[in-house]
Amino acid sequence: MKKYGIDAIRNIGLFGHQGSGKTSLAEAMLFTSGGIDRMGRPDDGTSTSDFDAEEIKRHISINVGLAPCEWQGRKINILDVPGYLDFQGEMRGALRVVDAAVIITPAQSAMEVGFDIAWELAEERNCPRVIFINKMDRENADFFNVVELLRSQYGTMIAPVQIPIGQADKFIGMVDILHLKAYVGVGKDTAETKIPDDLSDTVAEYREKLIESAAEGDDELLEKYLETGTLSDEEVIKGLHAGIDTGKVAPVICGSSAKNQGVYNLLSLITEAFPNPAEMGDSIGTSPDGKEISRKPSENEPFSALVFKTLADPFVGQLTYFRVFSGTLHSDSHVLNGNTGKEERIGQIYVIKGKSQEAVPEISAGDIGAVAKLSNTHTGDTLCDSTKPSILKSIDFPKPIYEIAIKAKTKVDEDKMGPALQRVAAEDPTFAYRRDPGTGQTVISGMGETHLNIVVEKLRKFGANVDVVQLKVPYRETVLTTAQGQGKHKKQTGGRGQYGDCWLKLEPNPRGAGFEFVDAIVGGAIPRQYIPAVEKGVQDAMSSGILSGNPVVDVKCTCYDGSFHEVDSSEAAFKMAGILGFNSVAAKANPVILEPMCVVSVVVPEDMMGDVMSDLSGKRGRIIGTESIGRKRTCVKALVPQSEMLRYAIDLRSITRGRGSFEITPSHYEEVPAHIAQQIIAEYQKSREQS
Repeated sequence: MKKYGIDAIRNIGLFGHQGSGKTSLAEAMLFTSGGIDRMGRPDDGTSTSDFDAEEIKRHISINVGLAPCEWQGRKINILDVPGYLDFQGEMRGALRVVDAAVIITPAQSAMEVGFDIAWELAEERNCPRVIFINKMDRENADFFNVVELLRSQYGTMIAPVQIPIGQADKFIGMVDILHLKAYVGVGKDTAETKIPDDLSDTVAEYREKLIESAAEGDDELLEKYLETGTLSDEEVIKGLHAGIDTGKVAPVICGSSAKNQGVYNLLSLITEAFPNPAEMGDSIGTSPDGKEISRKPSENEPFSALVFKTLADPFVGQLTYFRVFSGTLHSDSHVLNGNTGKEERIGQIYVIKGKSQEAVPEISAGDIGAVAKLSNTHTGDTLCDSTKPSILKSIDFPKPIYEIAIKAKTKVDEDKMGPALQRVAAEDPTFAYRRDPGTGQTVISGMGETHLNIVVEKLRKFGANVDVVQLKVPYRETVLTTAQGQGKHKKQTGGRGQYGDCWLKLEPNPRGAGFEFVDAIVGGAIPRQYIPAVEKGVQDAMSSGILSGNPVVDVKCTCYDGSFHEVDSSEAAFKMAGILGFNSVAAKANPVILEPMCVVSVVVPEDMMGDVMSDLSGKRGRIIGTESIGRKRTCVKALVPQSEMLRYAIDLRSITRGRGSFEITPSHYEEVPAHIAQQIIAEYQKSREQS
């Protein structure tokens, strides 16, 4: 592929709900432009942008797929973005580096949650948008109904620039109401034809709506439109272009990606009306000392690029995708990672098309490329000129919300698990892992069940065979009343015996105060050198619990009496006496189980608030309050036991059809209700019997 100047580059992302036809549209765009010889199908595993083994197996996009094509003297970098809700991180990464978004929705129904999320994120960034109403050839297609739904939700910024000629099995083409031309045909064989007579009234109606939307794109045009009620063709085009660039106007077009209808017109719209990188303004970064730096989108500026995706492969190694915002990156050069302050050696640079890599000598401002085997660079990092460093704003990735526990199958797998987890975490910022000190489990976190299932497969690909095990809740135990008693260890085995004797008093400490040991021995009942052994024995007994095998907390233990033997007493004997004493006394001090509580903040559409509150109450939650946060959304806060939140990511997605989000903050421990405590104790006893 030849090198293109910044004015001839278009960086666009394909966004939408899972199954809306993004990958098929990317495939049709590549085929129509001559980038590939035949159209593949995602369901067959033959599409260009879905080449990962898990993508082929599951028939969904998991990673951002990059596929450039050439059209009318322009280079279009197409980013095929996953629509599955578990991979919102990919959506955010892509939106950070594209200059415009094509948001896709089927012609059969209202917009789904993937569409809404893409729209909101693009709106936050003020990213230019076009809406592609797909699947016009399918049963129940209704272009006009979808347009009215869009206009009712987003107002006059929704600007249809096409209307279909026929729908469902009668769909054959579309009318361009901007230029008043009709087109029929498939792919690059699309041809201009006469506008059907029966569509003249509809064309006139939607032409008026288009003029209204175009006026919204430019203040001067809006003033003229309000005065005269119309605009010239040149003014309509000017208003649309200005409106698209500023995010005030969203053109609507239609077609069928599977049958390659309407794709010709989409490509032409992208090259004619979408902004090039030079029109998107300067990139803003910061110097290492925190000062703001502005760089023009030009090859003549110091180099700066943002890494928006990394792929870790056990055979190829790490492949780093980047967008150049200023300057030029050359093969066989050295650059600075502005985030880490470390220098990176750049080897061969590539232009990526799906899984194929074309070596190029350089990537310049506005373009997208990739480089292999960077050792210290991860997603969200800035690569820049070491003499004039600038750190670009990173990508705002969502926090992981769903957790599972994993366990290595063998000792060899355990040795490989750590490095494998590090590689996956470096590749995916929406993934995290930790060792839970309360349960001793390795816990991995992600955006959902499918996300973590794929992570487990990646770990196995990196040589770490792991099993998913039940996630444990870090319960604790404590005592509610004061009790006292004796712990005596006496054993004679023929030689020197073992003798340790202590009297202990247990009493509850305030919640969160921890463990306190008091030495109240007087008169030498227990020699001083053995007191620490008693304390150690008590702590050992506390670690294994009273009722359910969970650690005991918030207890004050006083050792107030005891006895010893001149020959048989030892530290080991008094440690055992401490264990026996604690176990004996704790059982009489009204032991209870404590559970971790967390504050849950759930953001949902207002009309779903009641269902969410009811569900939280059913999880033993206590509603703290609600707050309207705009955009017809409400934040519900509740205090809920952690044990009830283990699958909340799945539950909330089901209740709100993916439109809700939440955050969890650990709070404190509370006593478990009696019926729940009995279940925990029974499960503990059962596990002991099995082991």
